Amino acid sequence: MRGCVRGSDPLGAGLRTVALCASVAGSALLPARAQADAPGRVVSINLCTDQLAMMLAAPGQLVSVSALAVEPQSSSMVEEARGIPQNHGQAEQVFLLRPDLVLAGAFTARATVDLLRRLGVTVVELPPADSLDDVAAHLRVVGAAMGREVEAERLVARYEADLARLRVSAEPAPAAMYYPNGYTTGAGTLADEILRHAGFSNVAVAAGLAGGGILPLERLVMAEPEMVVTSLPYPGASRSEEILVHPALQAVRERAGSAEVTDADWICGTPHVLRAVAGMGEARRGLDAAQLSQAAP
Repeated sequence: MRGCVRGSDPLGAGLRTVALCASVAGSALLPARAQADAPGRVVSINLCTDQLAMMLAAPGQLVSVSALAVEPQSSSMVEEARGIPQNHGQAEQVFLLRPDLVLAGAFTARATVDLLRRLGVTVVELPPADSLDDVAAHLRVVGAAMGREVEAERLVARYEADLARLRVSAEPAPAAMYYPNGYTTGAGTLADEILRHAGFSNVAVAAGLAGGGILPLERLVMAEPEMVVTSLPYPGASRSEEILVHPALQAVRERAGSAEVTDADWICGTPHVLRAVAGMGEARRGLDAAQLSQAAP
């Protein structure tokens, strides 16, 4: 591990340091045959596989990531991605990169994936992460595909330890996730698990919503959540975001706790969800402190 900095913070630069150190040290531990069989040129065409690949790749192994990897609103690894050529998921563009392995999402550019496979390119597809357990599973899948199993196991161990440490054991407080157009996520989603791990229950689940969908503002108001979670506004302005400044929603947010979160840490099943869990844990502690203060004589 010479040249690697050890740190205790898993939620920012420390997480990237662990990934880098794993890449340096782990390659020396892999059997010679495993290293020889590892794909030398890997291309990712999906935002979530971009980030998993960046965390696991050996130096020079990852030759391209998707253009979304450098979008701050959606990617948790913008700075790392800027040093890697980007692609737009087009079959011709990807094929000319001469990849030994292409990483894609289950719903990524179907025509591209199908054509690449017909051309003899190995493509590994990852489904969306629906739970916090999926993070470890996805690390292992991508690690195996890239010949980086040792690195994957190290990140899994660190992730699972930090996730356990961040669990909030308390009576769940009702929370509502509310995004542009009134969109929210219910049961069976990564976002719902993040809420529950941080000590909240999900108003959308109580309303019977599974997966993603629209939660009418009236139902949110009637649910009387103790926390409202919204996304940071995107640059410019859009009609879809107008609901986030509706007077009824503002009244709920003034009465309850409120948190604005970056979508980047909630979208993908990578260890960066730890930042989302930690942020909601802080929001829960702030809510508890506020309620205790109000109850004091």
